[in-house]
This record gives sequence, C-alpha cells and structure tokens, in this order.
Amino acid sequence: MFLSISAVVLVGAAIYALWRFGRLAMSHAALCTLFGFLLASSSLAPYINATIQTGAEFIAGLNP
Repeated sequence: MFLSISAVVLVGAAIYALWRFGRLAMSHAALCTLFGFLLASSSLAPYINATIQTGAEFIAGLNP
C-alpha cells in the first residue's frame, strides 16, 4: 500500500509538471493513463468513484 501511494504521488507530480509547462504530448497522455491505473488501485478509489457518481447524478438531474 505504501509503495502504491508513493507511486501515485510521484506520477501525479510528473503530470502536474507537464501540465504546468504546457507541453502535454502523447507520451504524457500515456503517463496520465498510468496515473489513473495507480490511483484506481489506491485507497482513494472508492472516494473518487463516489464523487464522480455524485457529480454524474447531479448533472443528470439538471433541467434544461
């Protein structure tokens, strides 16, 4: 678990640096995908899933 969270932090920092300098290329997108997989296996996954589901339900409930 500790290694997984460390990897999430490391990859997250790398993605932030790439975004900050404005050069998000295909290799950077692959790094973002890796970050997603690492985050999905972390202890934060249920909270992220609940937040996304709540946001989707909120958007679905909006009247046009």
